[in-house]
Amino acid sequence: MNVLHICADPKPTEESASKQLAVTFFRTLAEKNPDINITNVDLYENPPPFLDYQAIRGFWFPVFIEGHQPTDDEQLAGAYGIEQGEVFNESDVVVLTIPMWNYSAPAILKAWMDQVLSPSVTYEMDKNGTRPLHKVKKLILLVSSGDVFAEGDARDALTPMVLNAFADAGIESVSIAWADGQYTFKYNDAEKRLALAVEAAEEAAEEVSDELSGA
Repeated sequence: MNVLHICADPKPTEESASKQLAVTFFRTLAEKNPDINITNVDLYENPPPFLDYQAIRGFWFPVFIEGHQPTDDEQLAGAYGIEQGEVFNESDVVVLTIPMWNYSAPAILKAWMDQVLSPSVTYEMDKNGTRPLHKVKKLILLVSSGDVFAEGDARDALTPMVLNAFADAGIESVSIAWADGQYTFKYNDAEKRLALAVEAAEEAAEEVSDELSGA
């Protein structure tokens, strides 16, 4: 099983609820799958560039303009996405470790998604729709937030943004472990909420292992 782990949290593990979920998730997954192959991408160590005009041309113009061949400048502008996309396409599982900032994901994750979830990188697009170029079967979200969020909460811009973007690339099987209520000055049960999320991360690892056994 090939697993791609994208970490969008700059804090050390002892200060990061989302990274603590990741520790449990990967420990459990490794225990059930000794031969697992994990590729870790720390976006703060390997930051993606923001999508610029040349990259947009390279990724999207072939969809809209028949016969368009990306120029050298366009290919260079999209090099990060193409490199990351190669690893993505060979992965069975993609794991995102994400803190919620200002009700959505950190901008650095959005920049990675804009590069990687692009036509000709991880999927093909034409008038008939999209066709995945990857073999990803499962998306795992390991999320932390200071406030508490109910399912479908209007303040949550993170979940719809991530799920819709990955669905466009043909990935709709998703599990989420969410440590919410981590403002300890506001919520007396922050530790209990984290413990429940850790349990959810462990369960997600067990489920994906059972679903993809032998992948």
